[in-house]
Amino acid sequence: MRIYLVQHGEAVAETEDPERPLSAAGAAAVQRMAEWAREQGVGARVVLHSGKLRAAQTAQAFASELEAPEGLREVEGLKPKDPPREIAGRLADLGDGVMLVGHLPHLSRLAGLLLTGDPDREPVAFRNAGIVCLERPEDDANWALAWSMVPELCV
Repeated sequence: MRIYLVQHGEAVAETEDPERPLSAAGAAAVQRMAEWAREQGVGARVVLHSGKLRAAQTAQAFASELEAPEGLREVEGLKPKDPPREIAGRLADLGDGVMLVGHLPHLSRLAGLLLTGDPDREPVAFRNAGIVCLERPEDDANWALAWSMVPELCV
């Protein structure tokens, strides 16, 4: 089973716009990452997001570029301060090829929980618009880091 964890792209400051849409640089980095993911054959079946504008915009770019067969949708459990056990407990039901687009500290806590069993450990350094791919063999309960990519390397 494979899942993809994506931190939303860089957003404008809350003082500039309380909805915090992606900045121009953030939108460009997201598009670059989405194109890279398509070129690499990333197989996201569905793209799920937190519902916050910056995550929804990031998810839309990935779902469109990857032609996710089940599209994108908003789900509970991906907001910045949501407990990671909530979404972790639903991963088996969500199935293979799910891309989760969310926020820090939630994504970091989710990765810590899946990789180490401790949501307070941070085994992965997330970056805006970056992708972290985690894998779990069908006959194993343990997750492992398969790969990670950041926008700075997509030139």
